[in-house]
Amino acid sequence: MKLALVLVGAAALAAAAPALAAPKAAAKACFRTADIGNHTVGDNHTLYLNVGSKDVYRVTMRNTCLGGVQSTDAIELNTLGASGIICEAADLDVRTTLAGGGGLPARCLVDELTKLTPGEAAARRKAKP
Repeated sequence: MKLALVLVGAAALAAAAPALAAPKAAAKACFRTADIGNHTVGDNHTLYLNVGSKDVYRVTMRNTCLGGVQSTDAIELNTLGASGIICEAADLDVRTTLAGGGGLPARCLVDELTKLTPGEAAARRKAKP
């Protein structure tokens, strides 16, 4: 009888172990383009979006569509899909138009969308010229 109880207890622990050890999936942080306050070009591949009152998202591009973009140049941000909500890189459509480039928009190939931690966002604000 003791052996049976020990085996049942061991089986219960073994069944619970993967559930205890498995990390929880992080909830996706989503936002609307209307929530974007402003943006900053980091480099040829990186755009930072200030969303709401405190959130900062880093948008990384596969191509160099931000090369030569200045603060006066238009950057168009749209959602792909009917929901109008951006939760991942595939939801975001980014296009740039250089003021001296004849007005033709360049499409950015969005690779990653990452919400910065409060510490990363604070460090980014301090590093801005």
